[in-house]
This record gives sequence, C-alpha cells and structure tokens, in this order.
Amino acid sequence: MTVSNRFVLVDGLDYSGKTIVINTLREWAVAKTLKILDLKDYCQKYGRFPEPADLDRFDVIVSSEPSYSFVGKAIREELIKENERKYSAQSLAMAFALDREILYRRVILPAMEKEKYVFQERGLISSLVYQPVQEHITIADLMRLPGNRLAMENSPGVIIITRVSSDYAMQRLQLKLSKTISIFDNLLFQRKIEERYSSLWLKGLFEKQGSMFFYIDNNPPKTADTVRNETLKLWESVLNEENSNNEVQKSLI
Repeated sequence: MTVSNRFVLVDGLDYSGKTIVINTLREWAVAKTLKILDLKDYCQKYGRFPEPADLDRFDVIVSSEPSYSFVGKAIREELIKENERKYSAQSLAMAFALDREILYRRVILPAMEKEKYVFQERGLISSLVYQPVQEHITIADLMRLPGNRLAMENSPGVIIITRVSSDYAMQRLQLKLSKTISIFDNLLFQRKIEERYSSLWLKGLFEKQGSMFFYIDNNPPKTADTVRNETLKLWESVLNEENSNNEVQKSLI
C-alpha cells in the first residue's frame, strides 16, 4: 500500500502534548467542515469497531492505540493498569499487536483505501519504544508479530513525535493524579523511553518506509497555544507539498 500523508500518527511520552496535536488536527478538520468519526466515542457507545461500510459517511477518522474495543479494552482495563497481576512484555507485545491488527483491518486500511484522513494517537512506535524497555524483547521479535508487520507495511505518511523531558512529564502526571494508574508511570522507565523516542534508529526505520518524521517540542516555556500553532504550520506545509506533488503528477499525464 502506498504511504499516504492523510494518515498522521502522533506519538511520544505521556503528557508530552500528543492530545494537543491531535485536537489541533481535529480543529483543522472542523474548520474545513469535514465529517469526523471519533473511534473512542464510537467504541464506548457501541462496544465494537464500525464496519468498513460505516466509514463512508465520514471524511476524518480520529483513532488511538490501544483501542477502546475488543483487545484494546482489555489492554487498558487489565494488562497495563497498575494492579497486583504482572503481565510479561511478551504478553503485552502480543496483545498490542493483535489490537493493532484488528484496528488496521477494520478501520485504518479501509479508511486509507477510501482516501479518508486518519489522525491517530500512538501506534507501532509505542511498541518499539516501550516493550524492549519493559523486559528483554528485541525489535526483531516484535516485528515477527503479524499486527506489527501489517502496521509497518502500511506506515503513516506523517509521524509527529511530541517531546518533553521525562522529569517534566512525571511532574504533569503527579499534578493530575493522586496515584499511579499505569505500570509505565515511573521516572526511571520514562527516562529510558525518552531516549528511545529521540533515537536516530527509530526515525530512520520509518523514513525507510516513506514516512515523514517530525518533532514538536513541548518543554517549558512552551505553551499549548505555541504547540497548536506549530502543529498547524507543520500540517499546512505537508498539505502544500502534497498539492504541489499532485500538480506535478497531473502535468506529466
């Protein structure tokens, strides 16, 4: 499948500004009077993913991983939730990959075939960053899982990594919550994955697939408005480049 700039993936540390970026893209869609399907709202209302035919009524799909249906719901409510039960990185890797495969086959791939916009928070990148840190599991092991291979073969056209220091991310977490809610919510773990998100190997891996890779910094004194402005400027530059390429292709026909 051809990489499409209409598929935008936003990833990064928790509390690094991913939601601000996704909401900015959503606001752009609203301003263009595009019809939006929010998968979280849909899954929580109906307890399942929409059928591919249901996507026809929408122009934009707003998605996230883990999903809010089927395997994704189990990941959120059991596997990564802080409790006395300890699930291995291998179990998590398989669960995330299966959730990803269902999401892609039911929603992402049909949406891409219909030339919809897809704005997604978290994806394969999260698995490649988090799971090798949780336990000894290699990138090669992760890429053997069918859902991960499927996602890599259909990489987003645009990847935005939101960056913030792990120390500041944990400060934001502590301000919002009175207790840990995820097995990943500790400073040592966050410091390790912060380094992986900024690594050249991660950037190069997806650029080889044809993805454009961007970073948006959200460390103080950055404000939410600044991040919104940077996101919109970046997105408009991507759209302008796509329009220019389309005009060139038309002239060659």
